[in-house]
Amino acid sequence: QVQLVESGGGSVQPGGSLRLSCAASTYTYSGHFMGWFRQAPGKEREGVAAIYIGGVTTYYADSVKGRFTISRDNAKNTLYLQMDSLKPEDTAMYYCAADSSGDWYTRERALSRYTYNNWGQGTQVTVSS
Repeated sequence: QVQLVESGGGSVQPGGSLRLSCAASTYTYSGHFMGWFRQAPGKEREGVAAIYIGGVTTYYADSVKGRFTISRDNAKNTLYLQMDSLKPEDTAMYYCAADSSGDWYTRERALSRYTYNNWGQGTQVTVSS
């Protein structure tokens, strides 16, 4: 079981940027999906972005496409989420997740919270003026 620790959350004004980081306790080998999810109060946890480690495949929710970028630094064993042009509706707790099965997923499955079996504790992002 890999341990995931998120950081980089905070408060920012609309239009601002934040970069979230997710450090893994063990090396996450190629051939696995990792993703970022978010959960606002009273709402279900939703997929924001996912990446296939070792490949070039990335998936994004329609609500963040063109504004958020998911990436991975293999040397640092760290997953990132660059968030630009932030909006108040992006306010949520953001979670990093990793799937250990090694299966390949379509966009729908890769952005589903039911796909992942390793989760971080979350980092809060608040966008307000």
